[in-house]
Amino acid sequence: MDGRTQLPVIEWIKREYGVDYVDTITEPGPVLILASATDAAALESIKRRLSISVSRHGATRVALVAHADCAGNPADKETQLRQLPLAAATLLTWGLGVQLDLLWLGEDFEVRKIG
Repeated sequence: MDGRTQLPVIEWIKREYGVDYVDTITEPGPVLILASATDAAALESIKRRLSISVSRHGATRVALVAHADCAGNPADKETQLRQLPLAAATLLTWGLGVQLDLLWLGEDFEVRKIG
């Protein structure tokens, strides 16, 4: 949701994967929501929007992005990096058949692939 993060991530994805367009599904603290998997309404909303991206826009790859200074998930970097694989596990249970990338966007606004 944080506007500071969107352009650096979109530009990185376009360069890294040679795509022209990037769908974004924004939410305050999505990594925390997916990792904790306790907010059924938020999970369903993310799943519905991601399903549209996959089924209607042909998305085949998803990037889960954690970032420094996240208002929706104010945890430190180490905690967020531990949350990323948990968030990925939740997303993968949805069976959408996408490839998944885990990304960290630091205070320098540089994207780093995790794992």
